[in-house]
Amino acid sequence: MTPTELTRAAQKGDAAAFAALMEMHHNRLYRIAYAYLHNEGDALEAIQEATYRAFRKLKKLKKPSYFSTWLIRILLNYCADERKRKFRFSPVTEIRESSRWDRPEDPDLAAAVAALEPEYKQIIILSYFEGFSLTEVADILEIPAGTVKSRLHRVLGKLRDQLEPKGEQSS
Repeated sequence: MTPTELTRAAQKGDAAAFAALMEMHHNRLYRIAYAYLHNEGDALEAIQEATYRAFRKLKKLKKPSYFSTWLIRILLNYCADERKRKFRFSPVTEIRESSRWDRPEDPDLAAAVAALEPEYKQIIILSYFEGFSLTEVADILEIPAGTVKSRLHRVLGKLRDQLEPKGEQSS
Protein backbone atom coordinates (compact mmCIF):
# COMPACT_ATOMS: atom_id res chain seq x y z
CA MET A 1 0.00 0.00 0.00
CA THR A 2 1.11 3.55 -0.65
CA PRO A 3 1.42 5.99 2.25
CA THR A 4 -1.77 7.74 1.11
CA GLU A 5 -3.65 4.43 1.03
CA LEU A 6 -2.29 3.54 4.47
CA THR A 7 -3.44 6.92 5.78
CA ARG A 8 -6.94 6.42 4.39
CA ALA A 9 -7.10 2.96 5.94
CA ALA A 10 -5.87 4.30 9.28
CA GLN A 11 -8.49 7.05 9.16
CA LYS A 12 -11.11 4.31 8.85
CA GLY A 13 -9.81 2.66 12.02
CA ASP A 14 -7.19 0.23 10.71
CA ALA A 15 -4.67 0.12 13.58
CA ALA A 16 -2.18 -1.94 11.56
CA ALA A 17 -2.16 0.71 8.83
CA PHE A 18 -1.49 3.43 11.41
CA ALA A 19 1.33 1.35 12.92
CA ALA A 20 2.83 0.86 9.45
CA LEU A 21 2.72 4.63 8.85
CA MET A 22 4.44 5.36 12.13
CA GLU A 23 7.11 2.74 11.48
CA MET A 24 7.69 4.29 8.05
CA HIS A 25 8.33 7.72 9.63
CA HIS A 26 10.06 6.67 12.85
CA ASN A 27 13.70 7.28 11.84
CA ARG A 28 13.04 10.72 10.42
CA LEU A 29 10.94 11.69 13.45
CA TYR A 30 13.72 10.55 15.77
CA ARG A 31 16.38 12.56 13.93
CA ILE A 32 14.25 15.70 14.02
CA ALA A 33 13.30 15.30 17.69
CA TYR A 34 16.90 14.55 18.69
CA ALA A 35 18.17 17.59 16.79
CA TYR A 36 15.79 19.74 18.81
CA LEU A 37 15.93 18.13 22.22
CA HIS A 38 19.53 16.79 22.28
CA ASN A 39 18.58 13.81 24.42
CA GLU A 40 17.58 10.30 23.39
CA GLY A 41 14.95 9.88 26.10
CA ASP A 42 13.35 13.23 25.32
CA ALA A 43 13.38 12.46 21.59
CA LEU A 44 11.66 9.11 22.15
CA GLU A 45 9.10 10.75 24.42
CA ALA A 46 8.45 13.38 21.74
CA ILE A 47 7.82 10.65 19.16
CA GLN A 48 5.48 8.87 21.54
CA GLU A 49 3.51 12.06 22.20
CA ALA A 50 3.40 12.97 18.50
CA THR A 51 2.15 9.46 17.72
CA TYR A 52 -0.58 9.77 20.34
CA ARG A 53 -1.65 13.20 19.09
CA ALA A 54 -1.65 12.03 15.47
CA PHE A 55 -3.73 8.98 16.35
CA ARG A 56 -6.27 11.12 18.20
CA LYS A 57 -6.58 13.70 15.40
CA LEU A 58 -6.11 11.46 12.35
CA LYS A 59 -9.73 11.62 11.25
CA LYS A 60 -9.43 15.43 11.02
CA LEU A 61 -6.62 15.22 8.45
CA LYS A 62 -8.29 16.43 5.26
CA LYS A 63 -5.66 15.37 2.72
CA PRO A 64 -4.16 11.93 3.40
CA SER A 65 -1.30 12.70 1.00
CA TYR A 66 -0.06 15.31 3.52
CA PHE A 67 0.26 12.84 6.40
CA SER A 68 4.05 13.13 6.54
CA THR A 69 4.17 16.92 6.73
CA TRP A 70 1.23 16.95 9.16
CA LEU A 71 2.97 14.45 11.45
CA ILE A 72 6.26 16.37 11.40
CA ARG A 73 4.36 19.57 12.24
CA ILE A 74 2.85 17.83 15.27
CA LEU A 75 6.32 16.71 16.35
CA LEU A 76 7.82 20.18 15.86
CA ASN A 77 5.05 21.77 17.92
CA TYR A 78 5.62 19.29 20.74
CA CYS A 79 9.40 19.80 20.64
CA ALA A 80 8.99 23.59 20.76
CA ASP A 81 6.62 23.32 23.73
CA GLU A 82 8.96 20.93 25.50
CA ARG A 83 11.98 23.19 25.02
CA LYS A 84 10.04 26.15 26.41
CA ARG A 85 8.90 24.07 29.38
CA LYS A 86 12.41 22.81 30.10
CA PHE A 87 13.87 26.28 29.79
CA ARG A 88 11.41 27.62 32.35
CA PHE A 89 11.97 24.79 34.82
CA SER A 90 15.61 23.83 34.43
CA PRO A 91 18.77 25.22 35.97
CA VAL A 92 20.86 27.56 33.87
CA THR A 93 23.64 25.01 33.33
CA GLU A 94 22.71 22.07 31.20
CA ILE A 95 24.62 18.95 30.18
CA ARG A 96 24.21 18.58 26.44
CA GLU A 97 24.59 15.28 24.68
CA SER A 98 26.06 15.23 21.22
CA SER A 99 23.40 14.91 18.53
CA ARG A 100 23.64 12.89 15.36
CA TRP A 101 24.48 15.96 13.32
CA ASP A 102 27.16 17.19 15.72
CA ARG A 103 30.13 16.17 13.63
CA PRO A 104 33.41 16.04 15.55
CA GLU A 105 35.22 17.69 12.64
CA ASP A 106 32.90 20.73 12.85
CA PRO A 107 31.77 21.40 16.42
CA ASP A 108 31.48 25.12 15.68
CA LEU A 109 28.73 24.45 13.13
CA ALA A 110 26.77 22.30 15.59
CA ALA A 111 27.05 24.95 18.29
CA ALA A 112 26.04 27.72 15.88
CA VAL A 113 22.96 25.78 14.69
CA ALA A 114 21.99 24.86 18.26
CA ALA A 115 22.10 28.54 19.24
CA LEU A 116 19.81 29.71 16.41
CA GLU A 117 16.35 31.15 17.01
CA PRO A 118 13.65 28.44 16.54
CA GLU A 119 12.29 29.79 13.24
CA TYR A 120 15.78 29.60 11.70
CA LYS A 121 16.82 26.37 13.38
CA GLN A 122 13.73 24.59 12.03
CA ILE A 123 14.55 25.59 8.47
CA ILE A 124 18.22 24.54 8.74
CA ILE A 125 17.38 21.17 10.32
CA LEU A 126 14.57 20.34 7.89
CA SER A 127 16.32 21.48 4.72
CA TYR A 128 19.97 20.56 5.32
CA PHE A 129 19.93 17.75 7.87
CA GLU A 130 16.69 16.07 6.76
CA GLY A 131 16.83 16.90 3.06
CA PHE A 132 13.38 18.42 2.63
CA SER A 133 12.89 20.75 -0.33
CA LEU A 134 12.02 24.40 0.36
CA THR A 135 8.42 23.70 -0.70
CA GLU A 136 8.20 20.78 1.74
CA VAL A 137 9.69 22.91 4.52
CA ALA A 138 7.08 25.58 3.77
CA ASP A 139 4.31 22.96 3.98
CA ILE A 140 5.63 21.52 7.24
CA LEU A 141 6.06 24.92 8.89
CA GLU A 142 2.84 26.25 7.34
CA ILE A 143 4.51 29.38 6.00
CA PRO A 144 4.94 30.69 2.44
CA ALA A 145 7.85 29.32 0.41
CA GLY A 146 9.13 32.88 -0.03
CA THR A 147 9.40 33.21 3.74
CA VAL A 148 11.38 29.97 3.90
CA LYS A 149 13.74 31.26 1.19
CA SER A 150 14.29 34.63 2.86
CA ARG A 151 14.84 33.07 6.30
CA LEU A 152 17.21 30.52 4.82
CA HIS A 153 19.18 33.26 3.08
CA ARG A 154 19.31 35.30 6.30
CA VAL A 155 20.37 32.38 8.52
CA LEU A 156 23.03 31.17 6.09
CA GLY A 157 24.50 34.66 6.19
CA LYS A 158 24.47 34.61 9.99
CA LEU A 159 26.13 31.19 10.09
CA ARG A 160 28.73 32.24 7.52
CA ASP A 161 29.57 35.35 9.57
CA GLN A 162 29.88 33.30 12.76
CA LEU A 163 31.93 30.48 11.29
CA GLU A 164 34.36 32.25 8.96
CA PRO A 165 37.63 33.24 10.56
CA LYS A 166 37.71 37.03 11.06
CA GLY A 167 40.43 37.57 8.45
CA GLU A 168 38.51 35.70 5.71
CA GLN A 169 35.17 37.47 5.90
CA SER A 170 34.30 39.30 2.71
CA SER A 171 32.74 42.74 2.81
